[in-house]
Amino acid sequence: MIVEFKILIAILNLKFPFELKDDQREAVNAWLNNNFRGSIIYSTGTGKTEIAFECARRLAEIKYNNDIMCYSKDTSGVKPNQKFGILFIVPRIVLIDQNVNRLVRYGLPRESIGTFFGEQKEIREITISTYQSVINRLDLIRDFDMIILDEIHLLSETAKEFSKIFDIINENPTKGILGLTATINENDSRYNTIIKTLPPVKKYLIKDAVTDGRLAKPHVVSVPVNFTESEKKIYNETSTKISSLSRKLGVFDPKRISIFLFKGGYNAKLAKLWFENVRKRKELLSSAQNKMLSAVNIVKKHPSEPIMIFSETIESIKKLEKILDSNGIASRSIHNKIPASQRKKILEEWGKVYYPLLSVHTLEIGYDIPEVRIAIIISNSSNFNQVAQRIGRVIRKTYRKNYALIYVIYIRDSKDSSTLRMVKSTIDFSDRNNQLKLTSFST
Repeated sequence: MIVEFKILIAILNLKFPFELKDDQREAVNAWLNNNFRGSIIYSTGTGKTEIAFECARRLAEIKYNNDIMCYSKDTSGVKPNQKFGILFIVPRIVLIDQNVNRLVRYGLPRESIGTFFGEQKEIREITISTYQSVINRLDLIRDFDMIILDEIHLLSETAKEFSKIFDIINENPTKGILGLTATINENDSRYNTIIKTLPPVKKYLIKDAVTDGRLAKPHVVSVPVNFTESEKKIYNETSTKISSLSRKLGVFDPKRISIFLFKGGYNAKLAKLWFENVRKRKELLSSAQNKMLSAVNIVKKHPSEPIMIFSETIESIKKLEKILDSNGIASRSIHNKIPASQRKKILEEWGKVYYPLLSVHTLEIGYDIPEVRIAIIISNSSNFNQVAQRIGRVIRKTYRKNYALIYVIYIRDSKDSSTLRMVKSTIDFSDRNNQLKLTSFST
């Protein structure tokens, strides 16, 4: 018996208050033509989220072949198979409200959108959740027609707990799966599963977007500083110990050294000492005295303007916060140990009550801060994805912002210089139109 009914699909209410760019439409078509599977590698600020929403809308149309489709506020009696369920997974709680608000702004009824995290367990036609919450409720992936994986590079081989997500995805090859990321190293073995399961179908990187005028021009300011004598002594001592321990273990790769920790015996002790010295050196590079003072001087150069300051450790940003305070400069720190409600207040006060915001990873991923044009990087990161995310936070273009300042503070003649090299390679200083600038800054 054939039963006719109206299909209730909320995503079909999607209506952007602007036209999608040609490259965005090309990305949507590339994903659809790849059997509704694949990743979109788009620089921060070039509309990845809008591409994802449009992919979902187009897939809903295709799945239901342009039947009579509408959304009704009265969903009592509507069966789950009469809807097109979309699960949007994000890495941070702070991104949930941001995406809910965006969907509502684009015409979707608020009552069609659910949020699934912490104590909030609203499963609706479009549900936005975090990776951690989904890990604890894997059936969600089975229950939805389309899965959007934001910042998919976080599901690398080193994130073992997330491998279960791919296990569920592979159960149903007809389900629509879309991965989003600003950057991913396709030659890095840590991303083999991502590349195999959701191969890139369209790329639009920072250098492309800057050349096209889609992003603000990044003006990178190199700020080299020196260790104090006591810091230099500690750095040399820890570096010597790290090299010596690596030779004794016969390996230099952190992943391989970590294996020794679980085997016990003499090598486990050596591996533990290795990681202790690496952490000690990392903290030293993150919180070196001259780095702190240089950051303060840069903040003083830009009074009454929001500034994003990135570091690697909570200890280093706490130290910088105290030094800023002793100089009469109010600031705030934000990291994953701060409750969500407190983070929201911190962000609301940014640019009003205080101007420098110090972050450890929390605002690297996804959070929109389009008006901010100044970043200070004081951490020693050689992680390509991390560096690209940090740069992406301040190069979103607005009608009042055509360029962004990115200060890179690093220790001369140390591993720290890898950060500057990574920043250069991330935004590609081979640009022929002279749109990217690199200068030095003395404090």
